Amino acid sequence: MSIPDINKQFERVPAATVREAAQYQPAILADVAGRRGALHGRIQALRPRMRFAGAAFTVEVRPGDNLMIHAALALAQPGDVLVIDGKGDQTCALMGTIMMNVARERGLAAVVMDAAARDSLDIDEMDFPVFSVGTNPNGPTKQVGGRIGHPVSVGGVTVHPGDFICGDADGVVAVEREKIEALLPLAAQKVRSEAHRIEEIRKGNVDAPWLHAALVTAGVLKQGESL
Repeated sequence: MSIPDINKQFERVPAATVREAAQYQPAILADVAGRRGALHGRIQALRPRMRFAGAAFTVEVRPGDNLMIHAALALAQPGDVLVIDGKGDQTCALMGTIMMNVARERGLAAVVMDAAARDSLDIDEMDFPVFSVGTNPNGPTKQVGGRIGHPVSVGGVTVHPGDFICGDADGVVAVEREKIEALLPLAAQKVRSEAHRIEEIRKGNVDAPWLHAALVTAGVLKQGESL
């Protein structure tokens, strides 16, 4: 039995979980997820203020062709994040102002693509979150098939349809749909811990309490030695 190129039936991370997870920075979620899930730094916000959180709606295209992205825009649901495996191609843009307006009007939370965008000034005025591998004024073709709703590799990370994904000025982090809810208490604890550490630093307690033991474990210092 063949697997269809367009998969419309997949479970999304619940909207309530997205709302709760959205309060945490991607860096916090990456840390509590085992320091994994962060997309390669080549994928960045078009403007540093842009941020988002939502459920991944995955698209795989051939480099330089956006036919399947148009199909995805017709199928994606409000709150989805279009996550596009564009093979890291920067020779042309896969999306620009017209498609971003469609995405916003359909209620999508953001667009993340391992490829280039264009019309960045217009997108800036729209204030719609777009994360891409830079920009390029060339337009794409609309001739080659691809896949929708299948696992994709974006920025070196495997993203499954329905996974949680979020981004800010630091970059983008994806967390498996099945794992994100269990990470939320850990994220809350890490936020509290970091706030306490910063408070201590501002009081003058700048020494890292874990550093000496780590240096000994790494063999940099011997037992009894100090910096």
